[in-house]
Amino acid sequence: MSKNLTSRAEDYSKWYNELVVKADLAENSAVRGCMVIKPYGYAIWEKMQAELDRMFKETGHQNAYFPLFVPKSLFEAEEKNAEGFAKECAVVTHYRLQNDPDNPGKLRVDPEAKLEEELVVRPTSEAIIWNTYKGWIQSYRDLPILINQWANVVRWEMRTRLFLRTAEFLWQEGHTAHATKKEALHEAEQMNDVYAEFAENFMAIPVIKGVKTESERFAGALETFCIEALMQDGKALQAGTSHFLGQNFAKAFDVKFTNNEGKLDHVWATSWGVSTRLMGALIMTHSDDKGLVLPPNLAPSQVVIVPIYKTDEQFEIISEKAKDIIKSLKEIGVSCKFDNRTTHRPGAKFAQHELQGVPLRIAIGPKDLENGTVELARRDTLTKGIVLMDDLADTIKSLLETIQKELFDRALDYRDSHITEVDNFEEFKKVLETKTGFVSAHWDGTSETEQKIKEITKATIRCIPMNNELKEGECVYSGKKSMQRVLFAKAY
Repeated sequence: MSKNLTSRAEDYSKWYNELVVKADLAENSAVRGCMVIKPYGYAIWEKMQAELDRMFKETGHQNAYFPLFVPKSLFEAEEKNAEGFAKECAVVTHYRLQNDPDNPGKLRVDPEAKLEEELVVRPTSEAIIWNTYKGWIQSYRDLPILINQWANVVRWEMRTRLFLRTAEFLWQEGHTAHATKKEALHEAEQMNDVYAEFAENFMAIPVIKGVKTESERFAGALETFCIEALMQDGKALQAGTSHFLGQNFAKAFDVKFTNNEGKLDHVWATSWGVSTRLMGALIMTHSDDKGLVLPPNLAPSQVVIVPIYKTDEQFEIISEKAKDIIKSLKEIGVSCKFDNRTTHRPGAKFAQHELQGVPLRIAIGPKDLENGTVELARRDTLTKGIVLMDDLADTIKSLLETIQKELFDRALDYRDSHITEVDNFEEFKKVLETKTGFVSAHWDGTSETEQKIKEITKATIRCIPMNNELKEGECVYSGKKSMQRVLFAKAY
């Protein structure tokens, strides 16, 4: 398998596609628009899952699971949600196949096995969950309900790209029910904060927290909170969203409760989610022309040991030393892998681990054993040095923390240097075409202006930043009065 990648500068999209496949993260499947996540890619996703799951549970949430299929009548109950997802829905109409009498050896849909009611393959689970909650909620004593599920969903995308946009993808979706508007709003903001903390502390990706404009909101939401990140090619990526649903779904499914004053009221709701799209964000934020660069907090193996030897005897001695190193690193919470494959030469192993983004690489040969040293190489900077074995555990612990911080700082420097304030539309278009990144500009608040700018430049309003400074100005397109700047960008 060739390890050479197209350079980012030459063709960023091609570089990304090649990297995903060559680093053994994922590949296209026999099902159009669907992917196979390979073991190494899934190991990274499992690390993400584990950390997010811990954070969800620390904020009082529990995991549950709901059906993949949604009866069409339930899906239609909340009108805006149904309209928003209608064009992306896969629908089950029959429940059986039979032999095709006209084509021996082939199967066809059994015309007698038509479902009484068609089933939508979930693009999101609000409908089935709120229909369920109706049976769970009678009194304020039953609230709040704080549920998350890890699942797959189907959105029939026509143009797909591994991890970033596929017809089926993995995600988590939180669905909560509350007695008051205040509680639900707090929940929606809190979970957006959790996503931001995860992105910055584990993925080493700086994000901007904000709210979406009305046209960019989740279908059926009154407010959508989001985190927006900037990729190395200057395009934005929505890394997570959290929705304040108001009482829309409670009214659609007639979910009422008796409050503490004895009055009947509709429940207040939120939903929030992140998906395997985070894998795409991780790849595009940190990786280089040599391959994947992983932040240590999410690397399946933070350290790999590669033995350098000529004889079986040397290999056995190095293997014993590797066991000692792995044990000492495990004791301080560092994951380490010993690459003892006899089918690959050291150079091939170095190339593979570099391509797959292992943060630190240890090379040990006979002379290292004599000298009590190892060669230690950093993936992020592609630098290496000699370290005493006695100092190895402490050095590695410190270096992993340094790498995690420096990856974040580097991404933050890039992001901050690519937020450009503009005050006229010519400058707006020029920045998008030449510098790229986020464009901070005044907007008159109308969907008409928002749509016109999108048609002309392909840029959308990524978010209205939280705690945005209110400062009067003129809309960059219409010239009408505006009270704040918003962030525009071309996006994935």
